[in-house]
Order: sequence, then structure tokens, then C-alpha cells
Amino acid sequence: MSWRTDRASSRLLVAAQGLASLRVQQAGDELGLVTCLAEGEPEVLVLRARALGCHALHPGEASSEHQLSLVGACRREGLRLIAPGQAMLEAMADRIAMRRLMREAGLPLAPEGGKGRRVRVPVLADGQGRVVHLGVRHSPSAGLALAPVPWLTPEQRCYLGQLAVQGVASLGPVGLVVASFRVAGNCIGFETLSPGLAGDEALDEVLIGIDPVVEQLRIAAGDPLRLRQTRLDARGHALLWQLSLDSAVPFGGGPGLRLDRTIEGGEARLIAWGRRPEVAWRRGRRALVELLGEVPAKARLP
Repeated sequence: MSWRTDRASSRLLVAAQGLASLRVQQAGDELGLVTCLAEGEPEVLVLRARALGCHALHPGEASSEHQLSLVGACRREGLRLIAPGQAMLEAMADRIAMRRLMREAGLPLAPEGGKGRRVRVPVLADGQGRVVHLGVRHSPSAGLALAPVPWLTPEQRCYLGQLAVQGVASLGPVGLVVASFRVAGNCIGFETLSPGLAGDEALDEVLIGIDPVVEQLRIAAGDPLRLRQTRLDARGHALLWQLSLDSAVPFGGGPGLRLDRTIEGGEARLIAWGRRPEVAWRRGRRALVELLGEVPAKARLP
């Protein structure tokens, strides 16, 4: 498959639903790809992809185990799976094996059952030696993610990014992966590595100005990574809430606010941005009240 030479005639099957499906469709549209939707078991998906003339299959926000179940079916039908590769997915699905690989790569490991807070670092790699990390993020409560992490120093955030790049570069995956670490004071240790989309890519879109989904598709098409680490500094502060909203719920928007949702309603994501943390929180709080009401909104604030 070569989207680089003739993207206009390339078709991509998106094996996802809801916002995950929408985000991949939007990214594909930016690159001039024709996207098709389908659900079902691996064999059903690949047959549907072939019937629709698709060249590749995107698993959405699926786990490493689910993506691994698609590998064989895609290979048999000559489809490209937008994933890091079978060996890498197998290692990701085996926590012990992945921790061993990261230890061999020189990364410090988080102790099993240890204390501290978990942070995540998305990484893009093009398979040609180019690897960059995106914004370090943290989830202080269920359904909320924020970046940059306020309780980390700039030096710690830089160190986490370097560790993520070092670990991913040693394994050689292609595309988008997310490295998770546990931080307890000045002690930082690797926990897990997961493939593809995590649902919080909008944080990088508003802070860095790039779409990780678009970059993932470009890399899968064989394009070299054009991003430079020195140009990926975050500007301001961003918050992202995972919500469930009826399609009829109105939203007035406003400066620094964005609401991603499908026409059918259901899953939604609210993103609030501000030059300073307190501005982002104030905007997010106002939007939550508008969407959910005073009491439910208060419950979504840590």
C-alpha cells in the first residue's frame, strides 16, 4: 500500500465506532483518503474491507490484545493494519515481557504495586530512526486528562519524554504508541507501553498544533516523520473531559473551548485551553455547567 503516491485512490476501513471512528475519519479526510466503517470479528472486518476496496484497516482505540487478533486476518487478505506490528503487539500484551525489554533498553522500572502517580507519554516513530514524544499527560480522576502535568517540573517532563523515546527507539515500532510511567517524588519508573490512539489526542492538537492521528496515518503510508522535537513545545494548558451527552444538548462554546461529539450523541469530549492553568480550569468549569448542570459539573471537577 502506498498512500504517498496516490492517496486519492486509497481506501481505509475504520474498525471503530463513536468518537474514535469520527477522529480517524477526520484525519483520513485531511489526507485525501476515502474512509469506510465496519464492525465485527476480525475475519468479518477484513472481508468487508476487501469488498469495499480498502487497502488498510485502522483499529481505532483498540487494546493491544484486540489489535493482535486482527494481525493474522489482515495478513491473509493482504491488508495493512495500522498498528506497531505483531511482535510489538505481543510484547505490549505481555506486561512482564515489555518490562524486561525496557529494562534491557536502560529504562528504570516502576516497582510492582509501588506508590506514585501515573503519567503517559505519546510517541511517534517512523521506522527510519526518527522518534519524537508529545505532551506528558496525567489523569487526576476518571474521565479527565490534562497536560502539561502541573506537579512535574520542566526537567522531569523533559526526562520522561527522553525515556519514552529511548524505550520506543530500542524496540523499533512504527506509528503511534503511548508509554506509561509512575512518578513518586523524584523517582520515575516505566510501567507499560500501549498501541495507537488513547482518546486524548486533542490535548496535543491544542497544545502543540499537530494531529497525532494524521501523523499516524502518514507514517503508515510510508512518509518520514517531519516533526522535530525542538518544535513540539506545549503552549498553554489543556484539560480534556470524557462525557456522555444527548445530541440535543446545546453548547455555546467560547474562547479556548471545544466539544467533540458525534451527530448521534452519546460519547463526547470537552477540551478547555488557557494560557495559564487557572484560565483553562475556569473555562472548563463554565462549559461543564452549561453541558451538565451545576451539581453534575461539580462532580466532574477533582
